[in-house]
Amino acid sequence: MSIEWITLIMFGSLVVFLSLGLPIGFVTGGLAVAFSLLFLNPAALYNIFGRVLDIMSNYVMVAVPMFIFLAYILERSGITDDLFNAVRVWVGFLRGDFAIAVILAGTIMGAMVGIIGATVVSMTVIALPSMMKHNYDKGIALGSICAGGALGLLIPPSILFVFYGTVVSESVGKLFMGGVGPGLVLAALYILYIVIRTYLQPELCPISSKEERGISFREKVAALRGVILPLLLIVAILGSIYLGIAAVTEAAGIGGLGAILCAAVHRKLTWQNLKEASFKTMRSTAMAMWILFGASAFVAVYHSVGGADFVKELMVGLPLGRWGVLILMQIFLIVMGCFVDPFGILLLTIPIFVPVIVELGFDPLWFAILFNVNMQIAILSPPFGATLFFLKGAAPEVPIGEIFRSVVPFIACQIIGLVLCMIFPQIVLWLPNAMIK
Repeated sequence: MSIEWITLIMFGSLVVFLSLGLPIGFVTGGLAVAFSLLFLNPAALYNIFGRVLDIMSNYVMVAVPMFIFLAYILERSGITDDLFNAVRVWVGFLRGDFAIAVILAGTIMGAMVGIIGATVVSMTVIALPSMMKHNYDKGIALGSICAGGALGLLIPPSILFVFYGTVVSESVGKLFMGGVGPGLVLAALYILYIVIRTYLQPELCPISSKEERGISFREKVAALRGVILPLLLIVAILGSIYLGIAAVTEAAGIGGLGAILCAAVHRKLTWQNLKEASFKTMRSTAMAMWILFGASAFVAVYHSVGGADFVKELMVGLPLGRWGVLILMQIFLIVMGCFVDPFGILLLTIPIFVPVIVELGFDPLWFAILFNVNMQIAILSPPFGATLFFLKGAAPEVPIGEIFRSVVPFIACQIIGLVLCMIFPQIVLWLPNAMIK
């Protein structure tokens, strides 16, 4: 059978089963076994076993449960409330101060936990009632929460970077540092959008009352206590990686210990919280591992039948030029992101796309960050963007249609950020190149 028909059958079957709502880890793993027997032979199943074993024995994967544990501990530590209040006090003179504070708090939270769910749910519970009380436009209120929460996928320590580095043998530390610049650019674009729009349409976000804005400088400085622990945790994790003091796995351990200390300071370090965080960590890690194993097995089978060479020759041979092929990849990732989980997209596409990127002469580290910016767009895009449903779960009274509409301007900001990172690669590369080896 020709590779064209094999490609159509394999990925067509994948789309059909995923459309039925079946778990991606089990679908990809099951199809890998079936197509291995159909297109290869029973002995090829050893290749699947070997692929899974290689992943399980990769030391970098130790960081995954530790970063997840860090997120769940911080979720219960009470640190988010103090952080949001501290940030809002300093931006209270601006129109749209609550929405801007959500973006800033989401940026800082993203640099601590690397998991979007914890940030979106926390900001929904803390900030949404305040914004509704102050008669904020729902589009800005809901969109800012989704966009601010989504930054955790790009700003280190993002779990997606750990998976990416494992799949393509890229330095996770450099991936972490590469995500800082684009993450800050996106946060700045979100804030710029909120400021410009509320300036042009003041009725969307009424300015805070004189009493709320009339906070003395001394009180503002006192409020900064709420950001001390988050900043210390960020410095401990990212600073140790940047300075070459700790590897990613060691930094994850430092982060886990730091999260426990933060919970202790806020008197939330109870056996109940530890137990719940530990069980949630096990469930989330198991789910992530099944996705990793299944998708890796599926791609391994496709590689074995010559699929990677077929895609490489097809894309390099397109009469689009190297930049045209790169843009085509971005479009494909954005469309795929509307329907598939970012982890699944990574595992299904990156082993195939990276050889093409190298063949075209692009920097693979730069492309890795572009991929994560694309995944920012994916988790914000209807109909299956993860942040949309995290917000819906935390605020069930909000119609899903309003949530869908609210993210459109922020998706436009993300596309602008993606274009800027493509035009100016140093946004991505300046910090990894400055790392102490």
